[in-house]
Amino acid sequence: MPSLVGTAGIRDAAPAETHDLDATYFDTDELTLMQNRRTLRRRTGGGDAGWHLKTPGTGGSRTEHRLPLNGDRDGEQSSDQNGDQNTVPAELRGQVRAIIRRRPLKPVARLRTRRIETPLRDADGNTLALVAQDQVTAETDGTEQHWQEIEVELVDGDEALLDAVERRLRTAGATPAAGPSKVARALNGRLPGTTPAEDQGKGKKINPVFAYARQQRDALTEYDPGVRQGDPESVHKMRVATRRLRSTLKTFKRSFPGFEEVGDELKWLADLLGQVRDGQVQKNKLLSGVERSGPQFTEVAARIGRHLDEQVAQGRAALADALESERYLALLDRVDRLASLPGTGEPDPRRRARKSLRKADALLDQALADGEDAELHEARKAYKKARYAVEVFAPAAGKRGKGLVNALTDLQDVLGAHQDSVVARELLRELGPDSFWFGVLWARQEQIGKDTYAELPVVVETSRKKKLRRWMG
Repeated sequence: MPSLVGTAGIRDAAPAETHDLDATYFDTDELTLMQNRRTLRRRTGGGDAGWHLKTPGTGGSRTEHRLPLNGDRDGEQSSDQNGDQNTVPAELRGQVRAIIRRRPLKPVARLRTRRIETPLRDADGNTLALVAQDQVTAETDGTEQHWQEIEVELVDGDEALLDAVERRLRTAGATPAAGPSKVARALNGRLPGTTPAEDQGKGKKINPVFAYARQQRDALTEYDPGVRQGDPESVHKMRVATRRLRSTLKTFKRSFPGFEEVGDELKWLADLLGQVRDGQVQKNKLLSGVERSGPQFTEVAARIGRHLDEQVAQGRAALADALESERYLALLDRVDRLASLPGTGEPDPRRRARKSLRKADALLDQALADGEDAELHEARKAYKKARYAVEVFAPAAGKRGKGLVNALTDLQDVLGAHQDSVVARELLRELGPDSFWFGVLWARQEQIGKDTYAELPVVVETSRKKKLRRWMG
């Protein structure tokens, strides 16, 4: 190791510390996790001993999920651990269930590392970076490998410091590692250089209908972990992905022959997600400002809160069971198969989108003429389907495509706010049919319905401007 003092503001190196690290990596026989940019390990030694699951983050970043060595956040042995170090904690298995499906997780590699770690400091004693000199012994498939490598990890330093340290190490004879990670080297060529998703469609133009379907397939697996953890935003986005995919299968059904029943299964999943999401949204809208309206609303707010909390709790329980069911895994399998179709489709799919948009226009015109809430709700659903169809082709249309999607979204939002007021009034009538204060809230929701109805002419006119729709043909 050359001296790094004097490089990019490094004034001294603190005394080195030695760590003995022992990491076991878990995956399926097919290395499904690593091929999908996920790494799961159990490591002892050093300052971060425990279970680590690294998943893709935003951009090119990585997100790390950690659990203690015993696999339980509360410090107690997990019930499914039974002291077995080769049993992955249930929480981490849930994080990757949508990827591995029914495949068991098992040890695929073991890395034992003698690490000499040296902090590099500035003139004020702040640690700029850590230099780790690693002597590695890797065991996999009954074979053993040995090598040495150096890693530099930034702490309070910047990219310029990292570049300067790299140049200094290269000058001293260091060469870049052969692979992206220790475990990739340990697996000795078993891990492909690109993921299956990157290989799909490489070097060829993909039909936009199939590209859109694949995006929704990816969204299902992306938001699955968050849904299992009860994250409201993940529930919402996974529900949207199921709706988009189901709508795509209906609008462009000639492109997906033999997959008709997938739409029914997607509706099943969307309904389960809706039981959770709808209760959360209604609670927020109904109770917004109620507590500040006076003490007479206290019992009203409590009754609404209890009812909707119970609805959400029941929905979460049903959803949790569904996500562990064979029915859900079979649905993911079917979605994978339709997403991997050759992608030829019908000759003029944009015609389907135009037809869907015209149908929504006609339904809304009739609903406005009749003044019926139920008809407005049907028009809203039709516009949602039409918007998803337009989204398929919008990226290629640039600003014009984005403008039409935004206009349809605004129209759908106004229709959605109106329908929310209708649903809220039905709930209030159910919970407090003889209550004056429930009647007051009912009147507020009625006014919201009138206000949103009054907003419709403007958003309708905007969504039908010829300059927004011309690119659709």
